[in-house]
Amino acid sequence: MPAQAHNMKLLAHHDLAGFGGIGEGVSLQLAGDGRRILYMAHESAPKNFTAIDVSDPRRLKLVVQTDLPHKQVRSNSLEVCGDILAVAYQTAQHGLKPAGVELFDIGIPEKPKSIAFFDCSGEFSRGVHQLWFVDGKTVHFSGGAPDFKPRNKLDDQFYRAIDVSSPTKPREICRWWMPGLSTTDSAPPPPRHPKFDSGFRTHNTNVYPDRPDRAYLGYIDGGAWILDIANLSKPKPVGHWNPHPPFPGFTHTVMPLLDRDLLVVSDESVRDKAADWPKLVWLLDMRREDNLVNIATLPLPPVEKQRNVGGRYGAHNLHENRPGPAFRSSRLIFGTYFNGGVRVHDISDPFQPKEIAYFVPEPPNGSPAGAAQINDVYVDENEIVYAVDRFAGGLYTLEANL
Repeated sequence: MPAQAHNMKLLAHHDLAGFGGIGEGVSLQLAGDGRRILYMAHESAPKNFTAIDVSDPRRLKLVVQTDLPHKQVRSNSLEVCGDILAVAYQTAQHGLKPAGVELFDIGIPEKPKSIAFFDCSGEFSRGVHQLWFVDGKTVHFSGGAPDFKPRNKLDDQFYRAIDVSSPTKPREICRWWMPGLSTTDSAPPPPRHPKFDSGFRTHNTNVYPDRPDRAYLGYIDGGAWILDIANLSKPKPVGHWNPHPPFPGFTHTVMPLLDRDLLVVSDESVRDKAADWPKLVWLLDMRREDNLVNIATLPLPPVEKQRNVGGRYGAHNLHENRPGPAFRSSRLIFGTYFNGGVRVHDISDPFQPKEIAYFVPEPPNGSPAGAAQINDVYVDENEIVYAVDRFAGGLYTLEANL
């Protein structure tokens, strides 16, 4: 299938030295020497993370590429804050190592130096799937713990936060999980999804500096949660919304648009050929945190058209309006849809969102999906779009005409 584009233009492509499979960690550093360095976490071994000089988005240069210690671990998620890089490690099975959060000094991008490791390994832990690090002080993440035993092995990751204000000595601040998931809980376990049981565990754990007393959690089959973290040592829930069932589960990202009292919530497609359709991006009215109301979903190409293109089709990651050298908008939503590429929606009218741009690359060479699988997207403050492929495609830099 040839590349498809509307109001987006390809500037450059980099195959990351043949290791093009990127997870959902994409973050930009403004280096001390003036360069703009994009860091990306790999979906699977053997590579840990790759850094590309994107100072000229039309001429991409490989800066560094690091290795994982073995094939049963992946680094899926990372964040840059200043000259510190935080990387999440998740193992393929419970009980393996390394499983946790590693901090790197990237003051010299070509020579990242490990400065600390926060261990989350344990008998019932696979470590850390996702992390959020934007203030230089706190890493919020979805992870397991050595002393946490879930009632169901699928429920092995929950919300945790660690203090890294002294980067060489990270320490735990808090943890929170849905009631009923731990063997120590008095609350009954939640009912499982009858058809698409993906587990009750956190995915994204977003905390924004302009609303530091709230954490916005995607809890997979548990839906979207808002936590009051004014006292970070004692998180407490203040809002919850969950359409699963009847919908097929896997809430991924919960992004607030604080100036509009809206939440943008994505459900991740996790099965090929859209076998778990529909996987959508929802818009919620959050004027009442204790009564979240769905008001729209973002329009997508028909599933009948996309189902058999190859690999997955449906929602996944969003550009999350994080602080730093990033584009921030409460009107334009950038998202990734696997074989549906990267797509942009205008939600000026939240009851009638409109698609205004998209880019779908041609099938990458060597991709087992036989099609693009655009996995994550980051948009910088100059509105340059960085899109990555889950398998073989690597990095695409794009210019949006919006």
